[in-house]
Amino acid sequence: MSRRPRMTGADVLSALSRAGVMIMRIRGSHHFVRHDDGRRTVVPVHSGEIIGPGLLQKILRDCGMSMDESGNLVPDK
Repeated sequence: MSRRPRMTGADVLSALSRAGVMIMRIRGSHHFVRHDDGRRTVVPVHSGEIIGPGLLQKILRDCGMSMDESGNLVPDK
């Protein structure tokens, strides 16, 4: 089993945008995102804070993606 990527909220948003998810609105630090087919979720973007593995898994599940699929979206650092 591979290690889950450590991502900030901004990293998650950029990965989701490459998957076709768009930001619909922002309320404070919470970005509400939606895909054309209706999948949607909320991504918290706090400066420099890493999103925990449980929350990352929920965001991906809400978007209909698995951790394996998300690995292809993570930019190399």
